[in-house]
Order: sequence, then structure tokens, then C-alpha cells
Amino acid sequence: MSRVAKNPVSVPSGVDIKLDAKTISVSGSKGKSDFAFPDSVSAKYENDVITVSYDESSSESTALAGTTRSLINNMVIGVTEGFQKTLILVGVGYRAKASGKKLELTLGFSHPVHYELPEQVEVETPSQTEVVLKSHDKQVLGQVASEIRAFRPPEPYKGKGVKYSDENIRRKEAKKAAGA
Repeated sequence: MSRVAKNPVSVPSGVDIKLDAKTISVSGSKGKSDFAFPDSVSAKYENDVITVSYDESSSESTALAGTTRSLINNMVIGVTEGFQKTLILVGVGYRAKASGKKLELTLGFSHPVHYELPEQVEVETPSQTEVVLKSHDKQVLGQVASEIRAFRPPEPYKGKGVKYSDENIRRKEAKKAAGA
């Protein structure tokens, strides 16, 4: 029994929903998102509420229903409020500079790292060590943030690298010299 799928998704005013047999299209002030339903899941839209229906006897259908409801909810939140992730660069000489859809990172390599952002993602650099990514698509935003972090993940001894703003790095103690 999926508890997540049983919760309806409320649609605020200003959001336009187009629902077909197997697809949903959500558009709002921040953008537009589309999603194709799995075969065993369907949705219904009435009175500014979206409800997900599924076959409760099938465990696969039950699992997909909860995921589908969460994805639809994220689409509605994304087109109304949007999503945001903040990355922080920790290290001497680590810098970031945004220009349009390009992000230039100086991360201690012999060359700067150039990253081309997808169409849905916007970038800001309020300071040289802070990167703010914004998008209406939560999945694309998380993927972009993960790819940028992967250039120089935080290391456990000094904490240098690219980290999420809410991430805690477990620090290790340096090895001690023997007999000292």
C-alpha cells in the first residue's frame, strides 16, 4: 500500500495543467515540465487537485504510483516557486565565475574548468566561492550540481573541494609520526 500516492497534489492558481491518458504537462511562471506516466499508473485532475490511481494488487504499480505522485508534486512546486542549490568552493585560490550559460571554475588544476549549463538551469555567483543554481526541474538541477561537485569533491583531511551548502564533511585526523 503506497501512502505517498494516496495524498492528492493541490494545484495553486496560476498553474496550467494539461492531462492526457499517459502524459501530464505542467506550466507556470517559472517554466514548463512534461512527464509520461508508467503503464500501470494514471492520474485525474479536477477541482484544482491531482489524484494518482493505480492497481493496488501489483507491487510494481504501487511503487511507481508513489514515485509518480512525487514527480508531479515536484513539477507543480518547480513551476511556481522553483528549486535552488548552493555550492561552496573551499580551498585557497578556488574561484567560480558565471557568464550566461557558462561557468568557469578554478579548482587548483593546471587549467580552468569550463562547464556548459543546460537550458533549464540558471547560475549566479554572489561571491567568488559561492555558486547558486536555480531551475524549475528538480532532477536536472540535482544532476548539474552533482556534476559540478564531481570536478573536485571535498576531501576528508582539510575539507577542500566543492561542497553543497548544507553538506557536512566528516573530517579525519592526520596520521601521527611513530615514536614522537
